[in-house]
Amino acid sequence: MNKRPIDIARKLKLSTSALRHYESRGLIPIVQRSASGYRIYTEEHVAYFECIQAMSGGFGMDVTSKVLRCIQIRDIEAAFSLINEAQANLYQEKKIAEKLLDMALSHTLSDVDKKAGNRLLTIGEVSAETHIPASAIRHWEKIGLITPDRDKTNNYRLFKRSHIRKILIINSLRPFIYSIDLTSLKQALKDLDHHDAKQTEKIAHDSLRYIHKQIQNQVRGIHYLYRLCIQLQLIE
Repeated sequence: MNKRPIDIARKLKLSTSALRHYESRGLIPIVQRSASGYRIYTEEHVAYFECIQAMSGGFGMDVTSKVLRCIQIRDIEAAFSLINEAQANLYQEKKIAEKLLDMALSHTLSDVDKKAGNRLLTIGEVSAETHIPASAIRHWEKIGLITPDRDKTNNYRLFKRSHIRKILIINSLRPFIYSIDLTSLKQALKDLDHHDAKQTEKIAHDSLRYIHKQIQNQVRGIHYLYRLCIQLQLIE
């Protein structure tokens, strides 16, 4: 049964321009036109639109677009691999936030440094311990969010345990970082230098709530993707 764009838009609470945008990006199969030039959407197109809407909240439009393009060429292995990778990345973010929370509940910044003694870590060691790419850490240094020490002989970056905690905090703020004024963020991180463990704990809890919501959104998106695959007879 054919569907009018306005009816699909109302059902999904989208604009008809959004439907056309998804079509122009190649996220749905080719749309036929009537003799008078109107788009002819089918139940299959509706299933694609529903999948886009459900998946984008948990996986983002980049992953959602790649997955649905794979589905259109019936490459479900590639589509499911993209889903698994996104889930693994979110799980890693959850582990990082949990580690930050554990540090917040266990120690103040100074306690962490005392426990670690005088040993400083290289950027590679910090990256290995936190599972945060060294390139991200260098970027945060470049924009002034962290200031590591420097080795006097070779000028290599050296990090205290308090630096690691701050790196974990910045990473936990990553989902919100573009909505936060950089000056305000620098001030908040500076305040944490004064051992505000309560604020660190709040950041960790907020990050975990965000991640748990994203996990729910991913589950919902997978449900709609599964329905689409069933409709297309890609899986039994």
